[in-house]
Amino acid sequence: MKKQVIISAKTVEEAVAQAVAELGAPNAEKIEYTVLEEPKKGLFGIGSQDAKISATYSCGGESKALELIKTILSDMSIEASVEMTDGENGEKRITVSGEAASVLIGHHGDTLDSLQYLANLAANTKVDGKKEDYVKITVDVEGYRAKREETLRALARRMAAKVQKYKKSVMLEPMNPYERRIIHSEIQNIEGVSTNSIGSENNRKIVIFLETDSEE
Repeated sequence: MKKQVIISAKTVEEAVAQAVAELGAPNAEKIEYTVLEEPKKGLFGIGSQDAKISATYSCGGESKALELIKTILSDMSIEASVEMTDGENGEKRITVSGEAASVLIGHHGDTLDSLQYLANLAANTKVDGKKEDYVKITVDVEGYRAKREETLRALARRMAAKVQKYKKSVMLEPMNPYERRIIHSEIQNIEGVSTNSIGSENNRKIVIFLETDSEE
């Protein structure tokens, strides 16, 4: 998606800076601009003329996702700051900060997961029949994902200890794929226990069991 603006300012540099802000570009290197009119000082202020530029910015998928999150916050009248940073393996992270934004988390992150799904949908939607390079978007609110991950890892360790003590398997509550991966990952580091997932996709649960059970 390409966005275009025409900006007037005292200097070309100021016009470019304004264009970057209005287009939502990360920096001046990401926009293309043409100087339509050079600035003129004039004599004693008479005949002075501002610089005028035409600037365009081709928004990548991540920019569409960012705009979607900002629009949702605005529509919900939520005051919060939104920042996009680079994650691992080309992933883009959208971080929402602000006490009022906590409403976007939901029960065990359900609302946040839905928000992330919509962001990924926006980022990877075809434009003019053309599909851009796939980009993965992770959305976080007030550092929730890091806190939730530590909670899940602690749960995995606690339940593993229970399995080892009582020699009985333990079934956890239904979790989404992201949370199940965290549990599986943590249990892999604990000797003597293993995991398995059972149930349908929307109600999938993890079972933690003694590895000797699987050998009997």
